[in-house]
This record gives sequence, C-alpha cells and structure tokens, in this order.
Amino acid sequence: MSRGKAKTPILTLDAAQEKAAIQALQRFLEERFELSLGSFEVQEVLELFTREVAPYYYNKAIFDVQTHLKDRFESIESDLWALEKN
Repeated sequence: MSRGKAKTPILTLDAAQEKAAIQALQRFLEERFELSLGSFEVQEVLELFTREVAPYYYNKAIFDVQTHLKDRFESIESDLWALEKN
C-alpha cells in the first residue's frame, strides 16, 4: 500500500496509549468481524482514523467546551451583577 502524501495527524498518542488503542482495535476486529490483523496492519487503520476521523471528534470537543465555558461565564457574570451594591 502506497502512503503517498498523507496528511500529518493533528492528534497524537503516547506510546502506551497507541499500544492500548491498537490492541483494542485488534480485539474489536477479531470479535466483531472475525478478522485477524497484525499490529502493523491495525496501526495503519489507527493512523487512518487519526488523520481522517479524529479531527471531527476533536473539533466537536472544542465546540462543546466553548459552549460550556460561555454558559459558565454568563452564570458568573450574573452572580457578580447580583453582588453589585446600589
């Protein structure tokens, strides 16, 4: 399989996380699809998800945090207005 000019992933895992992800993916493929792949093949699949799918989850998480912080700051602002003396 030719890698060509693959996009650089914006998300990375440390070695232990990557190993755990590869093992989980191998287990899933074996149990669900009876597909036995070696760690190199599963690493390729993981890299595909990292480049192509993970950014959607990352961006959604950022949006969710922004929404949460916006709501929280509005609540704090409201609390501060309530403390204001006339």
